[in-house]
Amino acid sequence: MSRGYFADISEIRKNHGKIATASKVIIPEVDAMKFPDLAVESPYGGALHLPLVVPAPQDDDVEAGDGVIPDASLVCLSFRASSQKMAESWSSPFLDAFSADKNIHVYEVSFIDSWLLSSGPVRRAFLKVMRKSNNPRRHVVYAFGDHYDFRKKLQIINFLTGYIYLVDREGRIRWQGFGSATEEELSSLTASASILLDEK
Repeated sequence: MSRGYFADISEIRKNHGKIATASKVIIPEVDAMKFPDLAVESPYGGALHLPLVVPAPQDDDVEAGDGVIPDASLVCLSFRASSQKMAESWSSPFLDAFSADKNIHVYEVSFIDSWLLSSGPVRRAFLKVMRKSNNPRRHVVYAFGDHYDFRKKLQIINFLTGYIYLVDREGRIRWQGFGSATEEELSSLTASASILLDEK
């Protein structure tokens, strides 16, 4: 489930990160697949499992909102630094659209596959200097190590684009997009999230 860098960048140049068509409407419950379990760590020192099961806060520095199951979660995956801006093109307007709703959270996940950075002491030092979020509903988190099985379940091959998933409170993927957001895609995403809020 991986290719060389040049194959990835060749594809990105052709489609600008749009490796597939984003959802036009919300994915029905019966057709929605489960978001695979993913262990991530926060720069604040907390650990959690996406998309919904979050451990109790360990101390006062853990992000507010941990331990709460949102009605809708936007999970943005970045496997390389080049796709972090793509993720933010979704997360920022999404949070703005639902600024008054505490039941929607965003998780921006960066994958760190370096064995050195994944080792205990280096990992802790790495997390201390990484970017953080002041918004209690925007969680900037990191996944360390090899995630072949996770990528296989989501059919992720190209590491240079962003992968965007709207996940409901049951852990099902109800909408998905790729690359940088367009106005049309953001409209479809927010409409789908609004439906999830109405379903609660």
